[in-house]
Amino acid sequence: MLTRQVIRNAVEAALAEDAPNGDITCETTIPAQAQGEARLTAREQGVMSGVDVFAAAFAAQNPTIEVTPHIADGERFESGQALATVRGPVRDLLTAERVALNFTQRMSGIATMTSAFVGAVAQAEQLPGYRAPYAYARTRIVDTRKTTPGLRAFEKYAVVCGGGHNHRYGLSDAVMVKDNHVAALAEQGIDLSGAIRHIREQVGHTTHIEVEVDRLDQIPQALAGGADTIMLDNFSLDDTRRGVDLIGGRAIVEASGTMTLERVPSVAATGVDVISVGALTHSVRSIDLGLDWA
Repeated sequence: MLTRQVIRNAVEAALAEDAPNGDITCETTIPAQAQGEARLTAREQGVMSGVDVFAAAFAAQNPTIEVTPHIADGERFESGQALATVRGPVRDLLTAERVALNFTQRMSGIATMTSAFVGAVAQAEQLPGYRAPYAYARTRIVDTRKTTPGLRAFEKYAVVCGGGHNHRYGLSDAVMVKDNHVAALAEQGIDLSGAIRHIREQVGHTTHIEVEVDRLDQIPQALAGGADTIMLDNFSLDDTRRGVDLIGGRAIVEASGTMTLERVPSVAATGVDVISVGALTHSVRSIDLGLDWA
């Protein structure tokens, strides 16, 4: 997903956007031969994501720049901690600085938020009436397609760094029948179970089929059609428990809709297998990182 070529294409495009005709500040103030060293420093605690992207931004600007990471993706850091050292021509270090930080700050912000949601799931085990999920040892936190256009690979990778899991990458990866699909089918006189069976006849045997439902009475139809995953969209806690009981391990159960850190433990305690959280990528705050000169 986040390959070297994907990274290179993105950082080159970002550098071209930021300095389409060069960096006139550096070119008029910094001697061409000047060499320097700086440290990537955390201004607050968080979870790291984007070490390779940080390095790639400098390499794309000037391959002679040396980047020495002091942390790996997925590791926690504290405020004031040095995360990497960069050495090379000062002009190029300064030109690439903002692009390198922009990627790393956002990715680390996503990883940090994801880690918080994963921690909230762990709290569910302490709640009265907690039920373990059928499919996994612990309820999974997953992302959605609510990502920044052009940066999906970076953002979904950051979710994994934070201990989360990825939902489908895009529309080509799996069948997902949502409420608008169901409504359109109903207008044609096709019920949900019939639609799922029709889909199954057309796709390969490895293709996963997920169905979104917003009422309990839709669950028997989804099961009859043979859905692999049933998403309970904006269900109350009581209806989520009933939904888990109705499905009874015959499909993966996903809970979705307005998930917050405060709500997640209670939702996880119902026994759902997966909780999808759009906020991981669409409402994240970048982590404050800076480049401090030695």
